[in-house]
Amino acid sequence: MKTSYLARGGLLTALGLIFIYLSTLVPTNKLFLLIIASSLIPIGIISTNLKVGIINYIGTCLLSLFIIGFKGSVLLYIIFFGLYGIVKLYIEKLRKIPLELILKFAFFNFSLLVSFFIYKNFLPNIDLNKFFIPIPILILAAEVVFFLYDYALTLFICEIEKKFFQKKY
Repeated sequence: MKTSYLARGGLLTALGLIFIYLSTLVPTNKLFLLIIASSLIPIGIISTNLKVGIINYIGTCLLSLFIIGFKGSVLLYIIFFGLYGIVKLYIEKLRKIPLELILKFAFFNFSLLVSFFIYKNFLPNIDLNKFFIPIPILILAAEVVFFLYDYALTLFICEIEKKFFQKKY
């Protein structure tokens, strides 16, 4: 592995850890900070290769667990935000938009289900009944937000590739 790849991976892992840590400290914008942390995985893949991106994800997850502990933001990063950049890469290699959308939403809904299971069974002090909106409407709203997140991440990836890595679309 190139030394520059190792340095970039280490830097991106450190930045990811910082953003995840900040998401546990600030009272608002937790999801925004997790989205920034999740955008670092595609940057790692674009600037180096897939192997470094996967190592970056694993390193960020392990360091987050060791340093921050089992907090909600860490679990969300492990289950969805960190992993999504890698999953997105594989899904978008299919080059069939309807199938891509189905697979992306399937991954999102599976991540939502796993998160719900973990929160309900392992974090008993969280009351999921405190929401004033019925759960199905919350899920539908989450899917709309996910669609916007995926679109924004796609635009971000295209801009990074064009500006810094001279890939033309």
